[in-house]
Amino acid sequence: MASAAEQMAANMSWGAFGKATELRQRIIFTLGLLIVYRLGTYIPVPGIDGAELRAFMEQAAAGIGGILNMFTGGAISRMGIFALGIMPYISASIIVQLLGAMWEPLKNLKKEGEAGRKKLNQYTRYGTVFLATFQAYGLAVSLESGGLVTDPGWFFRAACVITLVGGTMFLMWLGEQITQRGIGNGISLIIFVGIIAEVPAALAQFFSQGRSGVISPVVILGVLVMVVVTIGFVVFMERALRKITIQYPRRQVGMKVYDGGSSHLPIKVNPAGVIPAIFASSLLLLPTTLATFNAGQSGPVMSTILAYFGPGQPLYLLFFAVMIIFFTYFYTENVSFKTEDVAENLKNQNGFIPGIRPGKRTQEYLDYVVTRILVLGSGYLTLVCLLPEVLRSQLAIPFYFGGTSVLIVVSVTMDTIQQVQSHLLAHQYEGLIEKSQLRGKKRGKKGTARR
Repeated sequence: MASAAEQMAANMSWGAFGKATELRQRIIFTLGLLIVYRLGTYIPVPGIDGAELRAFMEQAAAGIGGILNMFTGGAISRMGIFALGIMPYISASIIVQLLGAMWEPLKNLKKEGEAGRKKLNQYTRYGTVFLATFQAYGLAVSLESGGLVTDPGWFFRAACVITLVGGTMFLMWLGEQITQRGIGNGISLIIFVGIIAEVPAALAQFFSQGRSGVISPVVILGVLVMVVVTIGFVVFMERALRKITIQYPRRQVGMKVYDGGSSHLPIKVNPAGVIPAIFASSLLLLPTTLATFNAGQSGPVMSTILAYFGPGQPLYLLFFAVMIIFFTYFYTENVSFKTEDVAENLKNQNGFIPGIRPGKRTQEYLDYVVTRILVLGSGYLTLVCLLPEVLRSQLAIPFYFGGTSVLIVVSVTMDTIQQVQSHLLAHQYEGLIEKSQLRGKKRGKKGTARR
């Protein structure tokens, strides 16, 4: 028997969407800011030699340059003002969250509620400025070393650093505005739009190589089947739940006695969502972003690092897998599913797991369950992200739409659709409440007339 909320969600239509004025405004606001982001990827950094840059990116597209291009929405191939993308902000978030789990002052800030969260966000912004400045200066020097600048010197370096750092901070602001006043998670949507924008060009290049005979039709068909199967697998795993029975005791309110009921506590197989894949990718891209543009003149140490940590290399795959597993457990424990908070909320609501004492015992049981679930969840994320990497490195397919990009696209799409449905459901509830109030007023007027 479906609940009232499920029945209302099933009855949603375009008519209901047309009446939801606030939701339309949120969607239009989100689309407007994402268009601004896309326009910014085409505004170049001053002083770049466009012809040399295009020639260089054609050579680097098959390697780490293709990965950088995917996460920046093509901005780095055009050396746009958003060439650093949102990755410095993500890297700063990783550092602040890691310190928040290990350093006592930041631990205390996390316990201060909204005030502490604002302070941590402020530290994250400071960290973003520092990392973006460091990466922008290194990128400017690398561009000069690679001969991709028309007029090298300190004036170009200063202009490049100011432009790229300003672009990253503007992207961070865009993401926060989308999250607060739009629909969906702003940072994830920026990465999502960057990936989607590069898909048509990647598909065109992929099929053109098939027509020219560089790639066989069997390989093309196999890649398409792999993408479809991966999408289906991601959707299935993102919707998979582990339900824990919660029992509520009989209670008395005034003179009435209410029977105890039961419900379920849903725990997703992957509570962390797409965040571990994004975090792991950002750490992999951090050292190689600077080395990409002067790879031909890099020293022996950097050349060795690039050789071992290039896409498809054993150390690259091993580090990627370890980081995905680590961030899956870390993000779940510290952000997405805090067992201590869940156990405390159940205790305050007089709920308990059958056979488990409320409080500390409940927390220990939830830790045990979540730890076992995350073995499957982290394994699923690692498989989806690494399998296309292995196949691409073995088959030498120059088409970057791997597991990480599929995971981001599918997860962000599902999350955004779920938020749209939640807004529509809330709008329908508001409509029902207004109708009931109007009916109550009409009945009140009739009763007064009869008197």
